[in-house]
Amino acid sequence: MKPFFQDTFIEAGCDEAGRGCLAGPVFAAAVILPKDFTHEQLTDSKKLNSKQRYLLRDEIQDKALAWAVASLDNHEIDKINILKASVRAMHQAVKQLVVRPEFLIVDGNYFIPYNGIPHKTIVKGDALFYSIAAASVLAKTYRDDYMKALAAEYPQYFWEKNKGYPTKEHRNAIAEHGITPYHRRSFQLISQPPII
Repeated sequence: MKPFFQDTFIEAGCDEAGRGCLAGPVFAAAVILPKDFTHEQLTDSKKLNSKQRYLLRDEIQDKALAWAVASLDNHEIDKINILKASVRAMHQAVKQLVVRPEFLIVDGNYFIPYNGIPHKTIVKGDALFYSIAAASVLAKTYRDDYMKALAAEYPQYFWEKNKGYPTKEHRNAIAEHGITPYHRRSFQLISQPPII
């Protein structure tokens, strides 16, 4: 893992969580870390277990120079598509940072420039740079919190476990109970043929 992509400008790492989900918002985070930040455990949030992610979240929020989390709901996702919604959520997170970044590094291969700030997209950046990994941890944990809260309202979809991702039990629950106001109507919600 590297501390930063370039060391001339104040750099923020950006990432999202929930792009492939059938329900709920997409969350994004932006994080500016100190230049000397290192961490033995911090990496792509998908490679960490839940306990590790939540411990790291506290540490990231404590040590970051600035951090922010934003989300766009399923209605916005259906209106503008998930790719644009992910980028818009990142823009909102960057906008909220109390320290203005001068350079953005973004996980993935697609980004729309924001407010004239130079950027670099990096495929698998959350496994290469601390600030993107930190953003992935924040986006993932805040989204998980949100989906756990929704699970209390709609227990039959098991969102406390699947977080809205297209698991067999989630798709079967949609087939049995229909959709909720939180499902993304622009997504293929039921597999064809039905899962048995």
